[in-house]
Amino acid sequence: MAKDKDKAPEEKPDQQEQVFLREVDEAVREDQLKTIVTRYGIWIFAAIVIGLGALAGWIFWQNSQNEDSGLRSEEYVAAIDSIRQNNLDGAATALEPLMEAEQSGYRAAAQLLQANIALEKNDPKKAIAGYAKIVADDSLPKPFRDLALIRQTTAEFDTLKPQQVIDRLKPLAVPGNAWFGSAGEMVAISYLNLNKSDLAGPLFAQLAKDDGVPATIRSRALQMAGVEGIDAVEPDSDDNKAAPPTVVATEGESKE
Repeated sequence: MAKDKDKAPEEKPDQQEQVFLREVDEAVREDQLKTIVTRYGIWIFAAIVIGLGALAGWIFWQNSQNEDSGLRSEEYVAAIDSIRQNNLDGAATALEPLMEAEQSGYRAAAQLLQANIALEKNDPKKAIAGYAKIVADDSLPKPFRDLALIRQTTAEFDTLKPQQVIDRLKPLAVPGNAWFGSAGEMVAISYLNLNKSDLAGPLFAQLAKDDGVPATIRSRALQMAGVEGIDAVEPDSDDNKAAPPTVVATEGESKE
């Protein structure tokens, strides 16, 4: 089976994100925007806002760069195909041999997808336990453990205290980290929930200005930074460049 190692699968925009952004555009007062944040909760601001199949493809693309393809690759591709056909039971069965694979990449990917499948099947308790197991396993690659922590926190967000979210994700909520956008957004929202606007506003501004953060998160962060009274638009951005001054010829001067 041929594999495309040069291009990662594209993420599909989430419909709820589009609804959120439309309502943000219509929100003309500060209290309206904050009401939207409360109403939609973390499912709008979630770290990974991509389809289960797209996530599976991304993990496979990442994993195939470093792991032996062989039998494990075939088993994993079979699971991905089942997911794309919306056959979650078939995918879960295909992933079973990989759950204890010697290759840490495949093992982590299989466990992560099993947790995602449980969440998709409305079994958050099983999903959260799966994510937590990955996070606690130091033998697994750190990128997978970080992603599992993001997913776990997203799934638990409504039941966690804001400070718990901050304590979990603050190490990831720093510029330069691969999960800065996702973790930073959840941490900033948690600061707002603690009425710590002095910490939330600057973090939203950092997110809005960081080119490495997904565009949807940057757009939301820009709106929220504005709510907190912080101008997060870069002064030299294309949208913000001042037009050249118009030269008006005075009497006696030539107009060229």
